[in-house]
Amino acid sequence: MATFGVILAAAGQSSRFKDAHYKKPFAPLAGRPVWLHSAEKFLERDDVKQVVGVVAPEDRAAFMEKFAANLAFMGITLAEGGEHRAEAVRRGLLKLRPEIDTVAIHDAARPCLAMEWIDRVFSAGARTGAAILATPVVATLKRVGPDHVIAGTVDRSGLWEAQTPQVFARALLARAMAAAAGQPTDEAAVVEAAGHPVTVVPGSRLNIKITSREDLRMAEKCLEALPRPRLSGPAHPFGDDDRWR
Repeated sequence: MATFGVILAAAGQSSRFKDAHYKKPFAPLAGRPVWLHSAEKFLERDDVKQVVGVVAPEDRAAFMEKFAANLAFMGITLAEGGEHRAEAVRRGLLKLRPEIDTVAIHDAARPCLAMEWIDRVFSAGARTGAAILATPVVATLKRVGPDHVIAGTVDRSGLWEAQTPQVFARALLARAMAAAAGQPTDEAAVVEAAGHPVTVVPGSRLNIKITSREDLRMAEKCLEALPRPRLSGPAHPFGDDDRWR
C-alpha cells in the first residue's frame, strides 16, 4: 500500500486576488482560513502520513503567530517556499519523511474537495506513478490579442483544465524537479518533460481554485454542497492584518 505525503502549496504572491489584508490561502472562508479547509481533507485520511505546508518566507512569522496552534494540533510540517512554484515544491519535498513513497501536490487555494475525488487520483497515482485531477474544457475558447480583439477561436477538442491534487511517485517527482527547466505552472508539466506519462482522472468543476474575491463566494456555496470534515483544529481569530499583503 502506498504511503502518501501531501505538499500544500501556499507560497504564491496572490497578485490577482487584490486584497489589502490577505493572500488568498489565508483569507476567511466560511469562518476558517482557506488553507485549513484544504488541509483538513487530507488529514482525515489514514493513507496520508504527513502534510507539509509551504508558505512564502515573508509570511512565515505572521503565519506562525496566527496558526501555530493549528499546525501543532494537526501535526502539519511547515516549509518556506522560493521565488517560484517549482522551488516551493522542491523545498516541500525535502521536508517529507523517508518512509513517504508517494507525494500529492495540492493548491492551498483549492478548498472544495470531496474524498471520492482524492480516492480516485490517489489510486491512479499509486498505480501509474503520475496522475492529476482535471476537467474537460466545455467553454468556447478565444485567442485574444493585446488590443483585446479576438485573433482566433481555439479548438477545444481534447483540452482539459488541470487541477490538484497531482499525485506522483516520490522518486519520479524528485528526479523530474531536479532536471526541470524554466518555471512550470504545475508539477505534471515537469513530469511530462521528463518523459513519464501522466494519467488524467476526471475531477469536478466544484474543485475551484480561488483567484479573486468573487471566487470566495462561489467556494462557500461549493462547501455547502460537500461533506463537512470530521477533523477541526482551534478556531482562527480573523481580523484585518496588512502582513498578508
